[in-house]
Amino acid sequence: MGLLDVLLGRSKPVRPDLDQLFGLSSAAITLEAASELRPTGLGSVCFAAVEGGAFAEIQQDLRALVGAEASQDSYGYTWLLARREPTEIIDLVTDLHAVNSALEERGFGPQLLCSLLGFKDAAGHSLALVYLYKRGSFYPFAPLPGEKRDNALELQVKALVANDLRVENDLSRWFPVWGAPGL
Repeated sequence: MGLLDVLLGRSKPVRPDLDQLFGLSSAAITLEAASELRPTGLGSVCFAAVEGGAFAEIQQDLRALVGAEASQDSYGYTWLLARREPTEIIDLVTDLHAVNSALEERGFGPQLLCSLLGFKDAAGHSLALVYLYKRGSFYPFAPLPGEKRDNALELQVKALVANDLRVENDLSRWFPVWGAPGL
C-alpha cells in the first residue's frame, strides 16, 4: 500500500480466512446458552456462477459431497443449501467450509460472496450468522416480514458472539440477504 492510498483513505482488502467459519460452532453454543436462538441445521454458500464446464463440474461435485441443493436468487447468484440435524452443527460448519475451500482451491474464490448459518427462536423468528467472504468477517441478519430487519436483535447477537467470531464493525456492510436458503 502506497502513500497515495493512505492519503486517499484506501485500504488493502482483508484476505479471507475460511478457518474463521469454524468459529460458528462456538457462536452457536453461545447463542443457545445466552438466548432462545437454536441452530436450524441449515447453512448455505452463495457465489456468482460462471459459464464453463469446469465450474459446472465442481458445482455438481459439491452438491454430491455435502448433499446440497442448488438454487438461484432473484439477482442471479447461486446458493448451495446444506442440511444436517440441528444437533450436528460441527458437521454442518465443516460442510460449509468444504464448499468454500473447494471453490477457492479450484480458482473460483473471487466468485464466493457469503456463507450463512441459520437459527430460530421458540417464536419462529429467524436469524443468520453471515460470513462475508471478501471482508473475512461475520454479521447477524434477522429478517422480519415485509423485508424489514430486527436491528435490536442483530445488535444483541453481535454483542453475544463478539468473542467467538470476527464481527464486521462497519454496519453498512451488514447486507440483507432476503430469502436466502437456510433462513
